[in-house]
Amino acid sequence: MTLNDPKSSEAPEWWRHAVIYQVYPRSFADSDGDGIGDLPGITSRLPYLRDLGVDALWISPFYTSPQKDHGYDVADYRDIDPLFGTLEDADRLVATAHELGLKLIVDLVPNHTSDAHVWFQAALAAGPGSAERARYLFREGRGEDGSQPPNNWSSVFGGPAWTRVEDGQWYLHLFDSTQPDLDWRNPEVGDMFEDVLRFWLDRGVDGFRVDVAHGLVKEESLRDQVVDEGDTPASGEINPEAVSSMVERTMRDEPMWDQPEVHEVYRRWRTVLDSYDGDRMMVAEAWTQSAESMARFVRPDEMHQSFNFSWLLAPWSAEEFASVVTGTLEALSGVGASPTWVLSNHDVVRHVTRYGGGAVGLARARAATLAMLALPGSSYLYEGEELGLEQVDVEPEHRQDPSWFRTGEVGRDGCRVPVPWSGDAAPYGFGPGDAQPWLPQPDDWAPLTVAAQQADPDSTLAFYQKALAARRAFAETAGDQVELLDLGRDVLAFRRGPLTVVVNCGETPVTRPAGDVVASSGPVSDLLPVDTAVWLTTGD
Repeated sequence: MTLNDPKSSEAPEWWRHAVIYQVYPRSFADSDGDGIGDLPGITSRLPYLRDLGVDALWISPFYTSPQKDHGYDVADYRDIDPLFGTLEDADRLVATAHELGLKLIVDLVPNHTSDAHVWFQAALAAGPGSAERARYLFREGRGEDGSQPPNNWSSVFGGPAWTRVEDGQWYLHLFDSTQPDLDWRNPEVGDMFEDVLRFWLDRGVDGFRVDVAHGLVKEESLRDQVVDEGDTPASGEINPEAVSSMVERTMRDEPMWDQPEVHEVYRRWRTVLDSYDGDRMMVAEAWTQSAESMARFVRPDEMHQSFNFSWLLAPWSAEEFASVVTGTLEALSGVGASPTWVLSNHDVVRHVTRYGGGAVGLARARAATLAMLALPGSSYLYEGEELGLEQVDVEPEHRQDPSWFRTGEVGRDGCRVPVPWSGDAAPYGFGPGDAQPWLPQPDDWAPLTVAAQQADPDSTLAFYQKALAARRAFAETAGDQVELLDLGRDVLAFRRGPLTVVVNCGETPVTRPAGDVVASSGPVSDLLPVDTAVWLTTGD
């Protein structure tokens, strides 16, 4: 399988083979001791990311926001929330990243605004039928008195996707009720976001991660969703507590997601990005129902990349991993796009825990990571995974995810607990002072801090540094062709250029193929232990 690179005669764009590290700003580094991470904290830790061996960082939202959904409810797209700093802090972050050879991607949230955004406040004040309300999806209710929601859609965060206002109309919010959806059929919306793109591009950012990229445009009629018996209206995202059970998504009716008109938005944005120098890029968070629909987002005149969640959703299985690899590369080959690979992010259970937790989960997580890093395209890492962090069981009184308050389900707080940097107790060097940060850190994290692992050549941090250094040596030269090898149903094996990659997902050790060991996720000899991956080269 070979990906068609339309620029094969030129130097490849930086993002085609990049390792990109996600920073969740609340939880990465705190500079002022308030227990919440901020932009100066991120800037202070950029040398760590350079030394880790990543090429870029993607920062989750830091815009002005009431923080009802921790920044994904944006009140002002052109300013920084005081919780995180100032525009000057953002400029300093961009400049420092570039000085260290790192690219910087910022999060963009175009599906919805905060209910504190000036547009939504104007819509409430103007009333039904106004131009201000036309920027959002306000509708009359059903029933004789309009007391029923306009349709049966459900919110990702639980409950109906509609909230009624005092004058009787309802507004759509596919997420929290404080996050009203914009009407992307209104040209004012597109014009506003083009201005937002240019604002940040002019400040030097290298790209955008586009939140809910599949959700901007809804089917125009806003008809009811056809729901199968026993199912619930589709949420468009994956419940983080049910990732392993969602590997096979059934094709279902989704009038609120992945509508054809959304691609016109990204064609317009691509024209904007192409007018700037430096290979500016966009990556879509698009929870689509198939690899083919995901590939539509990365046609040559649209997005540069789209998150490939298939690897993240797959259980620990050689057959499942092989299916993800072949399905991804086949779907993308027709549009000339490079694939992406990801195992964890701020919305899902950390993969150490998904793979079983403890020593077994960590061994499998390291093996899966090594296999992912050997594949062509870009790999996305989530802060703390290089330390082997597991999902934290956050006590109910400390939970802050809005989905917890709406549904009573545990939610995403467990993967967002702040990073431990040093010391024997919380806050583990996360910030000045000795108080717990915004989400409490476990008492047993002292061996997992960056400082502790930097002193241990066998630590997970040392493994990531070695793996990323090895990847850098061949990422652009090994080519995009992947040949699957048959070493048994419980073994994932493939060849890419000079590398042979083998992952033992079975229950017994297997004979290791001949070749020099370039990198491994654990000790290897002539036998490859269970839950272990290795890169080999014959030197040819």
